[in-house]
Amino acid sequence: TAFHFHRFIQTVLLIYSPPSSAVSAAFSSGFQQVNPDVFGGFRRAFGGFYPKPVVFLQHGLLADGSNWVSNLANNSLGFILADAGYDVWMGNSRGNTWSRKHKTLSPDQEEFWAFSYDEMAQQDLPAVINFILQKTGQEQLYYVGHSQGTLIGFIAFSSMPEIAKKIKMFFDLGPVVSAKFSVSPLVKMSLIPEFLVKEIFGKKEFLPQSSWIQWLATHFCAHVVTDELCSNIFFVLCGFNEKNLNINRVDVYTTHCPAGTSVQNMLHWHQNVKSGKLQAFDWGRRGNQAHYNQSTPPGYNVNDMTVPTALWSGGNDWLADPKDVAVLLPQVRNLVYHKEIPEWEHLDFIWGLDAPYRLYNEILDLMKKNPIPIPTLHP
Repeated sequence: TAFHFHRFIQTVLLIYSPPSSAVSAAFSSGFQQVNPDVFGGFRRAFGGFYPKPVVFLQHGLLADGSNWVSNLANNSLGFILADAGYDVWMGNSRGNTWSRKHKTLSPDQEEFWAFSYDEMAQQDLPAVINFILQKTGQEQLYYVGHSQGTLIGFIAFSSMPEIAKKIKMFFDLGPVVSAKFSVSPLVKMSLIPEFLVKEIFGKKEFLPQSSWIQWLATHFCAHVVTDELCSNIFFVLCGFNEKNLNINRVDVYTTHCPAGTSVQNMLHWHQNVKSGKLQAFDWGRRGNQAHYNQSTPPGYNVNDMTVPTALWSGGNDWLADPKDVAVLLPQVRNLVYHKEIPEWEHLDFIWGLDAPYRLYNEILDLMKKNPIPIPTLHP
């Protein structure tokens, strides 16, 4: 049930992470983020020990790290990678259910929510990557991003070469760099003026996980009669491919999604849709002058990224629209693999019933062909 899965995720995040790998990383920005290490650590080899190659999984907008382990073990990328011998870490974006702590600020304060995917890419992701590599004693890791997780990867790896060199390979699932052509109702809020968005939603959090959502998931979405209605909420936002969703897990998905973000982050997406550009948050002419010392927000150039990249897109994806993906592809300088799955929508990458053999096996194959050098440690 959704309730038992919620307790299970708490167990995975807070107990089963190895004691040698602290799961809460504190950043210079003051924020703290839970980054569980799923059954990670070391393997024994010929009398010595060698660390497992590290994979970092970064979820999408309004989601959390549980996305990667929401299905049964043989249908969840997090578990599949762990079973294949990888040290799997799952990120949680600033402001979601698992990342609501700060050294000095409270979620009740507007200042706590003054962030967007800019800060996630420029501050949080580098801190998490450095934290994981320091904890594991390794020099590189594999980065797997879904949706917004691909966006913050593109920003970080194209603008910070010192972070990019720590990425062995970048795996993009349903990449969203520009949402100009998206037909999802979620991005249609860009039609609403920014002042009205703030008037409606305030200046703090946007669609957080709450007790009433969990109640609905447990008591409403868990029933055979109503679970299809709950699944349609996901389809309306992400695209329709209902035959590929495990209808019996809808209450589980709803227990953790939405997981919340900031209104400012949604406004940044609002700007992205309107401009069709990958650029920093637009504070207006005066605000930009104060923040960037120029009247317009600086842009990010995907073409500056040299990390080897593999990309999967969906032909029926309403958020990562094929037309937006077509604009992105020529900008990826070191694109080593691309595959479009015609009938896939945005959630098939993380929850699709056929994802293991249409996607996850290909990720494993590419990792095996591009191994991270692992030294043997003698006790």
